[in-house]
Amino acid sequence: MEEKRQFSLRDTRNIGLMAHIDAGKTTTTERILYYTGRVHRMGEVDAGTATMDWMQQEQERGITITSASTTCFWRGTRINIIDTPGHVDFTVEVERSLRVLDGAIVVFCAVGSVEPQSETVWRQADRYEVPRIAFINKMDRVGCDFYGTLKEMDEKLNAPAYPLQLPLGIEDNFRGIIDLIHMKARVYEDNLGLKFSEQPIPPDLLDEAKRYREKLIERLAESDDVLLERFIHGQEPEPQEIIKAVRNLTIKNEFVPVLCGSALKNKGIQLLIDAIVDYLPSPEEVKSIEGVNPVTGEKEIRQAKDEESFCSLAFKIMTDPYVGKLTFFRVYSGVLKSGAYVYNANKGKKERIGKLVQMHANKQEIRKQVFAGDIAAAVGLKETDTGDTICDEKHPIILEKIEFPEPVISMAIEPETKTDQNKLGIALNKLTEEDPSFRVSYNKDTNQTIISGMGELHLEILVDRLLREFKV
Repeated sequence: MEEKRQFSLRDTRNIGLMAHIDAGKTTTTERILYYTGRVHRMGEVDAGTATMDWMQQEQERGITITSASTTCFWRGTRINIIDTPGHVDFTVEVERSLRVLDGAIVVFCAVGSVEPQSETVWRQADRYEVPRIAFINKMDRVGCDFYGTLKEMDEKLNAPAYPLQLPLGIEDNFRGIIDLIHMKARVYEDNLGLKFSEQPIPPDLLDEAKRYREKLIERLAESDDVLLERFIHGQEPEPQEIIKAVRNLTIKNEFVPVLCGSALKNKGIQLLIDAIVDYLPSPEEVKSIEGVNPVTGEKEIRQAKDEESFCSLAFKIMTDPYVGKLTFFRVYSGVLKSGAYVYNANKGKKERIGKLVQMHANKQEIRKQVFAGDIAAAVGLKETDTGDTICDEKHPIILEKIEFPEPVISMAIEPETKTDQNKLGIALNKLTEEDPSFRVSYNKDTNQTIISGMGELHLEILVDRLLREFKV
């Protein structure tokens, strides 16, 4: 029984959420999963029940360490989401995810505005030319400043950011969102964000809204003939025309739509999911992936089509207590069936796919086959490491490898007993497979094992995992 493609490429989005630590990225993801119907009870980061933060350490510390991937559905579109960490020690997770994404949501805290790590992730996204939407979160918090954050996006990030929404009220009085495309106010009437009404924009905010809408139309008219025509003749453009123009420019990376809300208070999230579907690219709309044929040394291109030969990139390895090694990969072209043989072009080795799974945070759904544009995980790839290209043996290709930074901090660890020594060896092996920014060396003079990583928190969490998961 072959699995049929349920969602066309046009109706697929591969996106990531990125941000400075504590901007509310994981809460935003939780809400997206809630409204798209994957999770029936909302998780809370502070309570330690967030679906995407499934490692014990993440739940205790309330931060996101590994990028979990999950799938959800909205308006007939399949959205694959990768939740990335915001802490600077885990930058490699962000690098690794950006490589396989087609679009991103960058979450900003309306109180902290553009923080150092937001600059880092923004530059990373620039480097991989990833189209993005900005979501200014925490509009319910004391000291929040929507317009100040906008200004900083311009000054610090040099971002072509234009608001498509303005906040209706701020802090405790934050009660909804002004939609500049439809020129209406969406006012929330319950705490779950499920009940809301569309109302006319309050008179005291109308001038402000008109001013921002005019700026928006003016910018779009520069690149869109339909809007230009209407602009010159003083006609009001249709909402669909505006949405189409925003989409075109966002995909070209010349425009960043700015939205606002409060994930914790469930405001503005459905509009954010609409924006993912409306403005972020499908796998067909981003540049085709290119690589090198290892046999001829020539450049080759793979288009996002099921008919093309199979080609994918392994972007993350995880050790699962039940199935062993899980290899996460992004399919760029072709189709892969469970049980098939694939070729690891970097290692020059053939491997067999044991089983294919679609991940929902840490739950798994078995897939018979995966298609171009999918993000999935495979069981049974023993030789494959992060950054390897897995493809069809008859049409080998090597995609550009992911570059990882050098570690910045080291510490010595010693096992308590001889049996622990063996356990430690196996555990450290698994951890270096999972995390390319973690290095292990042995100092012969002192007989100590030296571990190196991206920061104190990074090493602290890895040592914690040695004790708990691997029981060293």
